[in-house]
Amino acid sequence: LDFETKLFAKPDAARLLEQELAEKGYAPRTIAMGTNTDPYQPIERRYRITRAILEVLDRTSHPVGIVTKSALVLRDLDILTRMAERGLVKVALSITSLDNRLSRAMEPRASAPHRRLQALETLSAAGVPTAVMVAPVVPGLNEAELDKILERAASAGATEAGYILLRLPAEVREIFEAWLVEHYPDRAEKVLSLMRTMRGGKEYEAEWGLRMSGTGPHAWLIGRRFEQAAKRNRLNRRKLNLRTELFEKPVLTGGQYRLI
Repeated sequence: LDFETKLFAKPDAARLLEQELAEKGYAPRTIAMGTNTDPYQPIERRYRITRAILEVLDRTSHPVGIVTKSALVLRDLDILTRMAERGLVKVALSITSLDNRLSRAMEPRASAPHRRLQALETLSAAGVPTAVMVAPVVPGLNEAELDKILERAASAGATEAGYILLRLPAEVREIFEAWLVEHYPDRAEKVLSLMRTMRGGKEYEAEWGLRMSGTGPHAWLIGRRFEQAAKRNRLNRRKLNLRTELFEKPVLTGGQYRLI
């Protein structure tokens, strides 16, 4: 698939970030890494772009939230631990399934489920606040695992949890449907039918507030199952707000950055 084989790296991302942080009117707010693309996908081993960005954020005491499907996040445990001591970071591991077959089929280049749980445990033991994201939830495919995923994540030290219903905008709908027919032909029709009932009869719902959780009875049932599992495992009892008041703006002096 093009979005898996044609990757665009931004090796100067850390430098550009530092320029942005140095802007006169810049006000710190938590930066979210991993909402559009995984910051720890395999090429990060070579490019180390995410690590360079974290070094800038650590140096300037800027808060960041990370979402990833990769145990590679542990490579940066030294930085994450330092930032956690100042209330500047939390890390969420996205776990789609505990079933190795389903996980490999859906995310062939992501870390195995047990490695993500181990990463959660290692991060938590080091004092880094952690969360679990069940994303995407595919009705008729992995929704029954919500309870067990949250239970295992809580046992590993996670204190927060969330989920996102599968979204099928036009650019990925045909790809997903072809994947579903190839890997789960016996469930394909049911899954697609359930998806439409949760999107008002459409393939995709773009409205903010609905696209993540869907609408209708089945979407409500998934939401209730998640809420009950989170409560049972003592997750989401308190939301961690990262600190912004520690931010130290970098300033440009003679073409080089230094901290005030």
